Amino acid sequence: MRLDKFLADMNFGSRKEVKQSIKKGYVTVNGTVVKSDKFQVEEQKDLVLFEGERVHYQKDFYYLLNKPGGVVSATVDNHDATVLDLFDDDTFREDLFPVGRLDKDTEGLLLIMNDGQLAHRLLSPKHHVEKEYYAEIAGIMTPEDVVLFKEGLIIDGGEVCLPAELMIDAVDEAANTCQIRLILHEGKFHQVKRMVKAVGKEVTYLKRLRMGGLTLDETLALGEFRPLTQDELKLLRN
Repeated sequence: MRLDKFLADMNFGSRKEVKQSIKKGYVTVNGTVVKSDKFQVEEQKDLVLFEGERVHYQKDFYYLLNKPGGVVSATVDNHDATVLDLFDDDTFREDLFPVGRLDKDTEGLLLIMNDGQLAHRLLSPKHHVEKEYYAEIAGIMTPEDVVLFKEGLIIDGGEVCLPAELMIDAVDEAANTCQIRLILHEGKFHQVKRMVKAVGKEVTYLKRLRMGGLTLDETLALGEFRPLTQDELKLLRN
């Protein structure tokens, strides 16, 4: 790999900026100052120092974000802050993207990565990766609703949803509200809200708890994120 690409990939500046740094002698490879940006390095073998700081090469980046409400699941948006705006200069990369979408007002687990192949597998309908949500509902879900969800609910527009598992966790009859969890095997647009609406109730709060075998890290405050562990990556890949 070219030295300038190696350094730019690791966020030591743009290609133009790292070229200038290389020419100024700020970079050594295996103890030797290298001033050619075209110099070829073996990213997993060579010892590269930038102003004395070792540069460890990493191709793919994976983050678990506790998405807050008020930000959109996109890389750029002309009107609203995006989930990538939550990243600081040390962690932001141009190639990062959210895996799938959570509604602007929805909170919870959202994966951010630059691995397009893994993202495709997680989102592909043929893989039916489970997604579990917690929701607060205006109205009371019933055992009949549980059966309808399990059979495959028809929502607005005549779309047929795959069978889903609805669990009623708490009911407040006086307030005419309830709390539920819902496990989906697909990701239609606004699906949780549309399914609940189809049985005559309304979602007032929504949070994603799980995607596949990966659960939300409840120690993360809203808007916080952390890299995935190797064990978590194995869960996703399997």
